[in-house]
Amino acid sequence: MLSYQHIYHAGNLADVHKHSLLAWMLDYLTRKDKPLSYIETHAGRAIYDLSAEEALKTGEAAQGIARAKAWFSPYHPYMRSLAQTTETHGETSYPGSPLVAVQTLREMDTITLAELHPTEHLNLELALPTATCRKVDGFAMAHSMLPPTPRRGLMLIDPSFEIKDDYQTIPTHIKKYDRAWNVGIIVFWYPILTSGAHHNMLKALEINHPDGLRSEVHFPPARPGHGMVGSGLFVIRPPFGLASEATTLKTHFDTLK
Repeated sequence: MLSYQHIYHAGNLADVHKHSLLAWMLDYLTRKDKPLSYIETHAGRAIYDLSAEEALKTGEAAQGIARAKAWFSPYHPYMRSLAQTTETHGETSYPGSPLVAVQTLREMDTITLAELHPTEHLNLELALPTATCRKVDGFAMAHSMLPPTPRRGLMLIDPSFEIKDDYQTIPTHIKKYDRAWNVGIIVFWYPILTSGAHHNMLKALEINHPDGLRSEVHFPPARPGHGMVGSGLFVIRPPFGLASEATTLKTHFDTLK
């Protein structure tokens, strides 16, 4: 159940959707001079080499960030993160969400990351020595530490969906997180699938959290027969202005063919 490695998909269109809105939210939160907590349940390795054999094999980055860079101003928080990553780690490097967070947050903020895959966890620790990186189940970690200190903050839930039961169990996890941390911003990423496996999960989320923001974008399959045709974020207690930012981003995705 630990076969997933994001290097095959790093920099794809789903990453563009997820990381650009995450960078925007973290930038918004850090404008206030108050500390915050950042929690991530499925962190990955933090830095990806888009010239690696695995990334080139799928070609998803070429269809993703390579095309989408033109959508953003160089001053957008996402573009600032990309520029900092390539300057520090090389032109073909790409930041995962933990690195986007480390680059955006401040010394007063706390960062706690979970990654269960042994190799990914090792790479995560090496890449981000200033963050707390735990080799534990991310869902369980979140249950154990909510509410965090500081109470102000954001949690990203970005599972690989290797376990098919995730589509049934995740709404229950998120409902408990929301109750335990009633001031936190909870951000959940999910794939939009031709199979429709995500539909009932989304119905449950909207029933449990009627004020949540649902941002979805669609794109052509990465290759013939590929089942993911879009990317979704469900945000509980979205920051002011996020809905507008998400709508603007969607207009760019709508141009894809």
